Amino acid sequence: MDIERNIGFIGAGNMAEALINGFIGSGLVSPGRIFAADRLKDRMLWLAERYEITVYNKNYEVAANSDIIFLTIKPQDMQAALEDTAEHMDETRLIVSVMAGRTIDAIHSVLAGCGLKSHPPVIRAMPNTPSLIREGAIGLYAEERVREEDIRLVKRLFGSVGVVVELGEEGLLNTVTALSGSGPAYVFLFIDALTEAGIKGGLAPDDARTLAIQTVAGAGRLIKKSDSSPQELIKKVASPGGTTVAGLEVLEKMGFKDIILKTIEAAKRRAEELAEED
Repeated sequence: MDIERNIGFIGAGNMAEALINGFIGSGLVSPGRIFAADRLKDRMLWLAERYEITVYNKNYEVAANSDIIFLTIKPQDMQAALEDTAEHMDETRLIVSVMAGRTIDAIHSVLAGCGLKSHPPVIRAMPNTPSLIREGAIGLYAEERVREEDIRLVKRLFGSVGVVVELGEEGLLNTVTALSGSGPAYVFLFIDALTEAGIKGGLAPDDARTLAIQTVAGAGRLIKKSDSSPQELIKKVASPGGTTVAGLEVLEKMGFKDIILKTIEAAKRRAEELAEED
């Protein structure tokens, strides 16, 4: 355990648990340095027993004991959570927000409204649900006030649950939200469609599902390990006049790539709308 700083979680849902599991499982943080608070008492008791962390019923207790404070809450709960913890939010702390659509300016605005003249620096991050199995894709943006050593530390922490990409502009988190944040749902829909096609073709449902899942998982692992581009890998599968080409022709005719582009753009617009609702 080599990170000698106390880490707190305000909100202890699935994403908080994914991070706690990653931090402890990777050996980066000892359970004794992790604190969490949530309104659900049963949830808190379960996390305490499962991970041997310290849990509280009140958000301010987490803030009072933590050097790095993760806001793992729903966007609509931000104001109440920050108001609860404002008295402990000085510049010696570091805030890491995983809230979609809540900007750094919005966080500082709430803290200023609480009468604070100096606030903690803020890092925003957008992990996705595969972080639950330490296969996440995480976009991260740090405001200028964040020290380089703190950026490196937070990247290490998120690296325990997936791959981290540091962004140069906060607004790019809207694209990350649309691409990798929402992306697993689109992949799951694709798997569902492959499974249905297999069943219609005569496969038993369990067999169709197994083949569909392994096809997508295997393709993902292959491209991750390969130096080839997606187009180059497509060519390796698509023999002239073969079955793959016949299928690709249908996808091209139906505008598959354009559908994906429009899907990501729609999700990005919604992320931008959420940011404007601050």
